Amino acid sequence: MKKDTLAVDQEWQVEEDMRTVLRAKEIQRDPKRMAAVRKLAQKKMDDMKNISQK
Repeated sequence: MKKDTLAVDQEWQVEEDMRTVLRAKEIQRDPKRMAAVRKLAQKKMDDMKNISQK
């Protein structure tokens, strides 16, 4: 039974990974969304830089 559970969990994970990759491709094709992602990523990096300098 444990093997069956692991197989189901692995299958679910692969399907979830596929959805994530497809969603990432969708976001990358949308210039407005990618601009927002880059802006947020820059803010997060700046925040981390400020934390590490204290």
